[in-house]
Amino acid sequence: MHARPTILLLNVAHAVDHMFLLIFATAVGSIAAEFGFARWEDLMPYGVGAFAMFGLGSLPAGRLGDLWGRRAMMGVFFFGMGVSALLAALAQGPWQLAAALTLIGAFASIYHPVGIPMLLQGAARPGATIGVNGLAGNLGIAVAAAVTGALMQALGWRAAFAVPGVLCLLLGALFLRVVPPEAEAPARRKGGAGVAYSRAQVLRALAVMTVASATGGILFNLTTNGNAQLLAERFHGLMTDPARLGAVLASVYAMASLAQVVVGRLIDRVALKPLYLGVVLMQVPALLLLSRAEGWWAYAAMLAMMVFIFGAIPFTDAMIARYVDDAMRSRVAGLRLAVSLGISSLAVWLLGPLVKGLGFSALLQLLAGVALCTAFTVLWLPAEAAGRQRPAA
Repeated sequence: MHARPTILLLNVAHAVDHMFLLIFATAVGSIAAEFGFARWEDLMPYGVGAFAMFGLGSLPAGRLGDLWGRRAMMGVFFFGMGVSALLAALAQGPWQLAAALTLIGAFASIYHPVGIPMLLQGAARPGATIGVNGLAGNLGIAVAAAVTGALMQALGWRAAFAVPGVLCLLLGALFLRVVPPEAEAPARRKGGAGVAYSRAQVLRALAVMTVASATGGILFNLTTNGNAQLLAERFHGLMTDPARLGAVLASVYAMASLAQVVVGRLIDRVALKPLYLGVVLMQVPALLLLSRAEGWWAYAAMLAMMVFIFGAIPFTDAMIARYVDDAMRSRVAGLRLAVSLGISSLAVWLLGPLVKGLGFSALLQLLAGVALCTAFTVLWLPAEAAGRQRPAA
């Protein structure tokens, strides 16, 4: 088991990871106005590089995490994110900003295949560990909404990148000081955590988790990147103040994040497949309700939607902990993320054109169909007896 400071910093890193990826989505209206764009939707495609690299970079990051060391890669994560955010703050045009955002995505890709397997090393209750870690990540989304709005109002959008960038550099120095060096890389360890499933079951589970996380990632990316503009639209001009809008959106994310703690604890206690299926199916009515809701009803519907979207996140990491030996978890996670996030990153590129062409109502109805595709995929997960012994983490 890791010492508490290590666990805390790994959870904070998850918050940093998601926060940095959503600064642009929260600030896009102000940036578009400064760069001469008539509509925020026209600037949104410039952020696609961040999410493309968030997926594609996971493959080399996972390999380096297993073969070189997870602590060293987490150091690269902190310092790379900090420097990239400072470059974004200095951008003088859309293509410079796009390049900086792509760098943020490249360094952000390190966390999930490296930080989460590092956190799970020796965890007695992996589901609960993943749930708390997921809460931290989604609080980072809430912080992105609140802090970005406040910094934009007080100092402008450049400060929304610069201030977190400096703090990330300080966190990197603290991480390397507090976390002890690894005795050896995970791939070289003897007697790693074994798994109690056949090769066919493992391969089937990996296929399911890759497809389900791709469709789930489409929902996650389209909602988290579009929610700020959706709320502004559904409140009919009552929330034009960036700080107020950011605070309202942050409250949605903060409350919805608690779903991951609940789901994480349930994963340790009940069969994974029916639990996963139930959470995904509940996304459908929430999305359909939001497609029609206005005002504070839209707020309530968005909260319900994000509860079930966030609640589905722990399952992928739980499957990796259950089906994959620790010595190769980073590589397996990296491969899965490269495929699934590479596909779901297209959602960021499509968000602006889809909203401009279809509107939010039609887009949300389309996403309800995507949720049904995720549910169908989960049906193929290998069955698990309720009393079956969980493999050690």
